[in-house]
Amino acid sequence: MKIELNRSSHIPLAQQIHQALADRILSGYFQKGSRLPSVRKLAGLLHVSPVTVIHALDMLEKEKLVTRIQGKGTFVYEQRTDGLEGQKQDAMPLQIPDYLHRSQYLYYNQMPAEFNFASSSVDPALLPTKLLAESIQHLARHQPEILAQYGEIQGDLELRQALAKYLTQESLFTTPQEILVTNGSQQGIDLVARSFIGPGDVVVTEEPTYAAAIDVFRSRGAVVVSVPMDEEGMRIDKLTALLDTYTPKLVYTMPTFQNPTGKVMSNRRRKQLLELANELGFLILEDDPWSEIYYDETPPPHIKSMDTNGSVIYLKGLSKILSPGCRIGFLIASVNILNRLIVAKTNADLGNPLLNQKVILPILESNRIGRQLEELRSTLKKRRDLTLKLLGQQAPAGTSWIVPKGGFNLWISLPDWANTNELLGEAEKRNVTYLPGSSCYPGEMEWNHLRISFSFVDEDHLKRGIGELCALIDSYLSSSEERKGMTPLF
Repeated sequence: MKIELNRSSHIPLAQQIHQALADRILSGYFQKGSRLPSVRKLAGLLHVSPVTVIHALDMLEKEKLVTRIQGKGTFVYEQRTDGLEGQKQDAMPLQIPDYLHRSQYLYYNQMPAEFNFASSSVDPALLPTKLLAESIQHLARHQPEILAQYGEIQGDLELRQALAKYLTQESLFTTPQEILVTNGSQQGIDLVARSFIGPGDVVVTEEPTYAAAIDVFRSRGAVVVSVPMDEEGMRIDKLTALLDTYTPKLVYTMPTFQNPTGKVMSNRRRKQLLELANELGFLILEDDPWSEIYYDETPPPHIKSMDTNGSVIYLKGLSKILSPGCRIGFLIASVNILNRLIVAKTNADLGNPLLNQKVILPILESNRIGRQLEELRSTLKKRRDLTLKLLGQQAPAGTSWIVPKGGFNLWISLPDWANTNELLGEAEKRNVTYLPGSSCYPGEMEWNHLRISFSFVDEDHLKRGIGELCALIDSYLSSSEERKGMTPLF
């Protein structure tokens, strides 16, 4: 473990240490029950006073992420019935330090379950797998040489041409020269971070935001600052106030059916954000995984469609709507920015596999992509409506949720004193998984939310799984009333 402290940051050192340790605990790097280094050892490793370390541990203990035993040490919190007796594993067994910060996305997406509400992806039965298989067979028969060729690092030219044509339907007018094909949208976030973010740089996100994006920005040593949202998305007034203290290098936003909340940034706010970027010189990374999956009305125009100064990098993933197995995403940026991203892509993997790019090409070049999206909208709207109906019938008092107008997710809130990390342990015993909301907060965490994805399970599993989840929530709330007003438990 290597913790780098930013001594010129506005964030106190104790809070930085607390955040670094909390990230690693919640990512599973420190096993439950393992022993943290002593106060003296941490102070020496971090070149801070023992008082600073004690303050950080106090914050962790207040959140119940650790427990301290006089004369024995500080241990990562675990629920046990037999106390913390016995030999405990040290949290730092390796002599070689690593620079890992957090990977909560990985930690919370490893548990298989019959009722999988954690995976924000599409039921494989709804994807055009037959067409993809036919495309592979056609390529194997007629273009087998593709198997022996590297593709262009920027991406296959035919695919980039098809993407540029497809984007005109989204009022995004671009050229193949402004497109970089990536290994999914997650790599796109990583390439932007590698190119433009370094230790101490400020990244602004919505609060809450996509957990795997936080993981990437933290890995670059960024100071991640979040801005709350309301019914119009990111609050620009709060962002403006924040600019008195911080100078951001990048604002990361999912303006359309935001992950995890499903909120939509209004057109007015999109324009205001773009004006701020142009005025102050920061970049906007506009992440758009599923704007085509709308249920009630088409969303506002993309921020990139209004960008005339090159302030916006637009990121799109095709995995969720076409083929997770092909892992195709892409970035659009002005050429001077894109050239730097291509260098980062070169260093990362020398380009996407050519076969994967050619496999999805026929779907993009034909009208099949339009029919695929129509079918997805229709089916997922039914699943969204069924989920809302089931929650309305079975969710206990004190439970609320945001009605998503598109996308795959539904954001559920329990009473303020509740803790969905704690509830998850019971849910997993009943074959139910979800994403605890705490993983979506880059700063001070809120513990009483959870995200469920209704897109991955069929209607039968939705009915049974939502019933099981509501019963679990009801039992948890009913048996934990005395916890009101107490600090959340991990």
